[in-house]
Amino acid sequence: MNARTLSMRLPMILAVGAIGLAFTVRMSAQVQTSTDTDTTGHNKTVSVEKGTVTAVSGNDLYVTMADGSLRHIPNVPESAKVNVDGQMLGIHDLKPGMHLQRTITTSTTTQVVTTTKTVTGKVWHVNPPLSVILTLDDGTNQEFKIPKGQTFMVNGEKKDAWGLKKGMIINATKVVEQPVEVVAKQTHLTGSAPPAPPPPPPDQPILVAVMVPVPVPAAAPAAAAPAALPKTGSSLPLIGLLGMLSLLCAGGLRLFRSAR
Repeated sequence: MNARTLSMRLPMILAVGAIGLAFTVRMSAQVQTSTDTDTTGHNKTVSVEKGTVTAVSGNDLYVTMADGSLRHIPNVPESAKVNVDGQMLGIHDLKPGMHLQRTITTSTTTQVVTTTKTVTGKVWHVNPPLSVILTLDDGTNQEFKIPKGQTFMVNGEKKDAWGLKKGMIINATKVVEQPVEVVAKQTHLTGSAPPAPPPPPPDQPILVAVMVPVPVPAAAPAAAAPAALPKTGSSLPLIGLLGMLSLLCAGGLRLFRSAR
């Protein structure tokens, strides 16, 4: 393509572009919608949940809550971290006995969303009070449902659906207000290691048997043997007595034999 051909076609290209731009503006002007959001209220609540790690099995966490109930938290993601005494720990770093605290901050914002829709066109067909078919500026027909109580502006006059006639150029504005609650939750998870076990009791004294020699008192000296009695008589009377007994035995034996 030479410069002469380009110079001849450039005005045509610009004209086509301008027509397209005008067509786009007209199309966007046929049905215009605007939305406005107004915040009417804001509420913020904070809840705190406390528990103690009971067990960790794979990616499942078991926590004993403050009320004594056991909570099972399945499939804890690897990316979930908890700040335990300044260290960011994952699910596999948690140990039984660790104390966990989850703080949930819920912010609820009440908003009113106002949607305004403006339609301009020529009445092609009307089915009061349900719907109307308008011929738009681009020559296409589009059906619109008529909300209850909807009014139309016709040459500066306000009319309802029953007052519409074919060929009228109308302008209708629909305003819808819808309350919406926007809820945002923020969760902050912290923890602390279990308290250190108490120190062991001090070593108890061990009793050791020690053989302590006990002095034994010296035996009392044996009593001195009594001194020998002095000899005050002789053995002659004893000999006489024995002789007498022998004589008596002999006499008795003789009597015994004579009796037989």
